[in-house]
Formats: sequence, C-alpha cells, structure tokens
Amino acid sequence: MQIHHCLAYGSNLHPLRLRKRVSTANLIGIVEMQGYQLAFHKRSTDESGKCLIYKTPKLESSVYGVLYEFDFEQKKSLDDAEGLGNGYQEEVMRVEVDGTVYLPTIYIAQDSHINPTLTPFHWYKNFVLAGASYHGFPLDYIETIRTTPSKQDLKDARRIKNEKLLIEMENFVYTSNKN
Repeated sequence: MQIHHCLAYGSNLHPLRLRKRVSTANLIGIVEMQGYQLAFHKRSTDESGKCLIYKTPKLESSVYGVLYEFDFEQKKSLDDAEGLGNGYQEEVMRVEVDGTVYLPTIYIAQDSHINPTLTPFHWYKNFVLAGASYHGFPLDYIETIRTTPSKQDLKDARRIKNEKLLIEMENFVYTSNKN
C-alpha cells in the first residue's frame, strides 16, 4: 500500500469528516504554518465561502493544520470532494511533526475562485470550528473562526445532512486505522 500525506486546514481538520471522504485516514500531528492567514473566501460551486490560506507578511500570523496519511488509492476521492482543478490547486508544503519532515499535499485556492465578499454556511464554519476545537488549537485561533460571519444554507437537504455529521463529530473518539 502506498501512503499519501495531506495537510488539512479547513473542513477536513476533524478526523471523522476526513474519514467520511478517505476511510484509511490516520492522524499524524498538528502543524503551525507561520506567515499564513486563514480566510473563508474560496468560491464554492454552491456560491458560499470555503477555506483558503494565503501568505501574509505578518510573521506573527499563523494557520494551524493537521497532517494526515492515507492510502494513496483514495486520493482521487478526496481530490474530487475538494474540487481539485476547479477552485483548488494542489501544492506540496514542507512540514515537521515531532522531528520528522514530511512533504504533504495541500489544497490552495486558485486566484480565479477567490472572492473576499463570500461567507461560509453555518454548518461549514462549524466543521472548521469542530476540527480546531477537537485538536486543541489555541483559543484565540478558535475564537477567530467562531466569530467569522456565516449564513444559513437554504438547501435543507444539504444543511440537514451536514448538521447530522456535526452531531456525529461531537461524539467521535479517534482510533488509528493502522494495524
């Protein structure tokens, strides 16, 4: 089995959310990306704002993420769910977790899909918030996510489906998939 590493910083932060997309996902550790900023301005097909990160000259600014590994055979499933080539492009970022260097892929918003007037749906913002809280990110970082303006998703079926997943996430206890 070939292993793939990815760095999550948005709605895939929470291990249950990511495992719904790639069942073999295993958590490796938390990563701080200094000199980056998190925003919810990536235009989605549903016209709401999704997460993106961008470089900033403010070195005190950081984005927190989670390094995961999973079976490479499942990568296309995640690429499709994330809209690779249709809003996100893939880049490789050098990160270190517990003294080990990794070169995971990370989804970066394409310039053509960035709109600073967009806001996320409540459920989407809550996915990011749930992941940040689950991993114990700094309280000021969590508060910044919590206070990000968001809006109601008017598509009831989509909203209800995602709200059910949020409830599952509240009760989730992580166990490794490794043998």
